[in-house]
Amino acid sequence: MQNQNAILEDLARLASSVAGTVAGAGREAEAKLKEKLREAMGGVDMVSREEFEAVREMAANARAEVAALRAELDALKAKG
Repeated sequence: MQNQNAILEDLARLASSVAGTVAGAGREAEAKLKEKLREAMGGVDMVSREEFEAVREMAANARAEVAALRAELDALKAKG
């Protein structure tokens, strides 16, 4: 009986060790993938969310202004 308990304890330690090793390998793989992605994206120009939102707002304002000018031009054409 003592022998079986010792075997079970050894198996439990082995399983715990394997789980720790697998988790460590997963973290290492994730870190390497992130590093490779950063290297690959190095030549790509990225903008921040704030810059994107500012340009999007500017574009919306420009579209609204163009629509207003178009309406004004159409009104002038109709008069003329």
